Amino acid sequence: MPSSIFVRIYGGILLVIAAVAVCAYFFIQAVNAHRADTYRENMATGIFRLIALGVSRQQGDARTAWLAEAAQLMDSPIAVVPPTREQFSEEELAHLADGRAVFRSYEEKNFADIYSRIPGSPELYIKTRMAKVSEQQAKAMAVFFIEELEHYAGHEDQRIQELQRYFPYPVLLMPLYKAGLDKDQQARIRRNEVVLVLKEGSGTRNSSLRIVAPLPAQERVLVMGPLHIFDWMPMQLVIMVALAVLSIITVAAYFIIHPLESKLKKMELAVRRIRGGDLSARAQVQGSDEISQLAHAFNGMAEHTQRLLDSQREMTRAVSHELRTPVARLRFGMEMMADTDDAEQRFDQLQLLDQDVEQLNQLIDEILTYAKLEQGTPSLKFEIMDLRSLLHRVENETVALNTGHQIQVVDEGSDVRIEAELRYLHRVLQNLAGNAVRYAKSRVRLSGGVHGNSAWIRVEDDGPGIPEKDRERIFEPFARLDDSRTRASGGYGLGLSIVQRIAFWHGGSMEVGQSTDLGGASFTFRWPVRQALRNARVLKKNGDNTL
Repeated sequence: MPSSIFVRIYGGILLVIAAVAVCAYFFIQAVNAHRADTYRENMATGIFRLIALGVSRQQGDARTAWLAEAAQLMDSPIAVVPPTREQFSEEELAHLADGRAVFRSYEEKNFADIYSRIPGSPELYIKTRMAKVSEQQAKAMAVFFIEELEHYAGHEDQRIQELQRYFPYPVLLMPLYKAGLDKDQQARIRRNEVVLVLKEGSGTRNSSLRIVAPLPAQERVLVMGPLHIFDWMPMQLVIMVALAVLSIITVAAYFIIHPLESKLKKMELAVRRIRGGDLSARAQVQGSDEISQLAHAFNGMAEHTQRLLDSQREMTRAVSHELRTPVARLRFGMEMMADTDDAEQRFDQLQLLDQDVEQLNQLIDEILTYAKLEQGTPSLKFEIMDLRSLLHRVENETVALNTGHQIQVVDEGSDVRIEAELRYLHRVLQNLAGNAVRYAKSRVRLSGGVHGNSAWIRVEDDGPGIPEKDRERIFEPFARLDDSRTRASGGYGLGLSIVQRIAFWHGGSMEVGQSTDLGGASFTFRWPVRQALRNARVLKKNGDNTL
């Protein structure tokens, strides 16, 4: 079944869009999973670096007490573990050696393990298991930072600069009045409380959090942030995915449409070549879509046009040659009539002239019949008929010629119903019988029947037959196999060409061979028994009223 161009293009692009959408979804999920892990690791690095620094300053029972207090502040258990217990990968060990945190998420269990190396103790790590992120943990981060700065009294700014690389957001010390707090928040700062300042935007992209904590005995405050909330669809990712999707769809559309465009260009090239006079040009197009069907129809039209033009040229040459002889005889007879006064000779010349005119009429009739069958779609009126009756009709017509040949009809002994155009089928049988009589020695046989879905008629003779190498050429207009086919034997070389065209318009074929019984030529015409069914199939295939 031929594929529709609309279905091919629309369906193809739709499938590409669906496939790209699925791939884009999983790509975004994978990218965001990586981004989320990186975001959590970066956010955790700073606070757990502060915890690791605090642990490194404690020894023995003091460390245990300090860890318990830190765990209470974080609302999560904190423990010191060796690396052999956790089986870190090379990449994780590199992160830990650089002072960064390692984040292991267990979404199915709804918690995450966070690790950080304890400075000065390369074989020990702190481990925290967190099930949720809360406001308390954000405040705890400020508490740990203030505690760290207490060890660097007078050098707080320098220490902040040293620790800044562990924080993905700015950490600053500034006067309270520059922190951008309202009166209530300033009052809480003076009560030594940690204040969270949330800036809400239209979406996660514009929302952020600042942590403000007071420094003991100072008019300055520690400001951490803004901490931007993780954006699952940042503009950069949207633009990147959109460009990738558009590029893939564009490339896919090119590969879907380019073959069709290439076929059109091949057709255009063939049309240009034909317009330039090269009638042998054909559109080299394969496939079953509409453009391929158009190309096949175009090639068929080009072949038919070339055949018509070749046939016209051949016919023009042949007709000029065939007309030359009777016209010359007419001119000679008219000169003879002009040169004689004898009434009897004039009458004889008139009879000869009448024969020449009749010959011209026969030639013109043959030419017109062939041209009608060759150039267009003849008006065929198919009807149900009795093949046996037709065979006997042609037998009687052939016997009436008094050629002295034995005409034999072989039939099945009962009515054989066939469907054909009576006038043209009669012409086929008549032409074949006439040829057989012309070359037969004494016997001509007519036969016909139905085999399966095909009807057939056969004409055989006991003449010299037709050489196998010439069996295709005999159907060419005005073809002659040898000098025996002269005006003495009759015919103009159009009879078999007419028979072949009738066979074509009946959807049949002509077979030429040797008669197994009589030894001469055997002509067999086969065609579909039911022309109505054949026409329906042809019309459905071609989409027009060709027949």
